[in-house]
Amino acid sequence: MKKKRDLENTGFTCANCGREVLPLLNGSYRNHCPYCFYSLHIDLETPGDRRATCQGLMKPIDWVYQSKKGYQIVFECTRCGKQIRNRAALDDPRQPDDLVKLAQITNR
Repeated sequence: MKKKRDLENTGFTCANCGREVLPLLNGSYRNHCPYCFYSLHIDLETPGDRRATCQGLMKPIDWVYQSKKGYQIVFECTRCGKQIRNRAALDDPRQPDDLVKLAQITNR
């Protein structure tokens, strides 16, 4: 029997660019497209809860680096304005996030 987290860590089609996005293999959630970095506002409180009703596009607006969490992409919902962070998937063997492209996302 699959765990709840396994059922939620699924691939998806990017709502912004239309490319297919594969789930991460390391047990973490990929909430964004590795090509355009856009996401959807589907989680409310915790990664994978899928309780948000907004469903707006989450635009990548910036990035931060923290020693414990590494590079994180900062997103802002184009509908409600909520901002969230998610770890960049730089080490994914199938569809890694591109650090050079990530560095180009900035409001600095």
